[in-house]
Amino acid sequence: MTQTPATSTRPHPLLVSLGLVDHPRVVIDITGNETPESDGIIVVTNPSTGEPLAGVRLDDKDSYEQTTARSVEAFKKFRLVPAPKRGELVRRIGVEYRNVLEELGSLLSLEMGKIKAEGIGEVQETIDIADFAVGLSRQLTGITMPSERPEHTMKEQWLPLGPVGVITAFNFPNAVWGWNAMLAAVCGDTTVWKPSLLTPLTAIATNMIAEKVASEMGFEDIFQLVIGTDDVVGETMIADRRYPLISATGSCRMGRRVGSVVAGRLGKCLLELGGNNAVIIEPDADLDLALKSTVFGAVGTAGQRCTTTRRLIIHESIADSFVEKIVKAYETVNIGDALDDSVLMGPLINEQSVQQFENAVSEAVKQGGKLMTGGERIDGKGGHFVKPTIIRAPANNELPMAYNETFAPIMYVFTYKTLEEAIDMQNSVDQGLSSAIFTGSSNSAQRFLAPTGAGSDCGIANVNLGTSGAEIGGAFGGEKDTGGGRESGSDAWKVYMRRQTCTINYGTELTLAQGIRFE
Repeated sequence: MTQTPATSTRPHPLLVSLGLVDHPRVVIDITGNETPESDGIIVVTNPSTGEPLAGVRLDDKDSYEQTTARSVEAFKKFRLVPAPKRGELVRRIGVEYRNVLEELGSLLSLEMGKIKAEGIGEVQETIDIADFAVGLSRQLTGITMPSERPEHTMKEQWLPLGPVGVITAFNFPNAVWGWNAMLAAVCGDTTVWKPSLLTPLTAIATNMIAEKVASEMGFEDIFQLVIGTDDVVGETMIADRRYPLISATGSCRMGRRVGSVVAGRLGKCLLELGGNNAVIIEPDADLDLALKSTVFGAVGTAGQRCTTTRRLIIHESIADSFVEKIVKAYETVNIGDALDDSVLMGPLINEQSVQQFENAVSEAVKQGGKLMTGGERIDGKGGHFVKPTIIRAPANNELPMAYNETFAPIMYVFTYKTLEEAIDMQNSVDQGLSSAIFTGSSNSAQRFLAPTGAGSDCGIANVNLGTSGAEIGGAFGGEKDTGGGRESGSDAWKVYMRRQTCTINYGTELTLAQGIRFE
């Protein structure tokens, strides 16, 4: 993790406007060669330019322990606060994010590399989930059930769970935390957040705002950060029994490690892992709509979304003409600095991602894939830029590389004859996050969404819109190697609470269930 020597003595204006220059974790005067191992500092760079932005001090095991202990103590008090009052806390946090929407979204783009519109849109997601959580704070309801015993009643209630450990990836350094933290807060839980070391500045700014609001309302230590390496902080957190729930977003490899360790201590996991998402296009589809949706799904965030469109499965009768159109569309995508309003695709996060992109393209071509456009890095811009890429599979649809998720703007194109064949092809990968079909037929749409489970096997299934982008009202997550977790809307709040069944005897007799007599 050694960085190229450089010096940063004039902080970026966004760091100043968001108060990061005065934060004890942030180091403005950096030399660019600090490493976590030697100095306890990492250097955060701008992927659009390769220039350093600031240093960030890392937690060690002692500071991790202090943070966790504070979270445990804060939970004991916070769970006593009425849920609607906790909702008021979340409402005020949402207001503060609205006040800095453009600045915080721009910082996200500066640090992560997604275009400014997407950066601002991501912060808006956190605002939206805060609004959702405020209403939820008055609806954390259980149910009543009839008892088989006379003069007895039964009910369920949902209770605060405890400190929640939230581990997030670099590509959504604000919203994924928001999905978890806002719901956890109204449920009565505290949150300790371990963000990616590639995007810690956004995490610091985001958490600082929530922490300030909570402290002003008398709720100290509800929202906390631990920023550290996987071996020092990550492994310690997932093995820590004081966290009844670990919510982790990242690669399938990471999820397997988190899941096995947490299961070993009989804790709860919420895993949102990789996706190898496909779009199916039927001959009767609105092809203009399909074209626009597919391009955004494939090149948005430079292919660094878990919901990115990675496979295009198109009917053989329209494949040649549609691929020609999408190649032309790719050539119009303006690539450059993420904060430039005219740019539609920013950089990859770092040089390692560029190399993985190049290796994936090379391997796919070796396997018989035909490179239709892109496939190379863009030199001369100073950052980690690549060209969005389309690779067409051979006529037999055999392209093993397409089964691997490469976090980059590569889309593989396959053809099919029947809808059943297309659905089988879509479901053939290990992951099961997002899926989409474009069709003018209600019959085809219903077969894709078949309530028998014979259609899409993904957690998200869309008709006439792409794989990328999701509203906060629905539960977000997927099946198979995607981990099975659900975040955000619907009844995803239940994972942050524990269920308790209560039976009350309001009579004077001992009556046992199942008619058992004990006299």
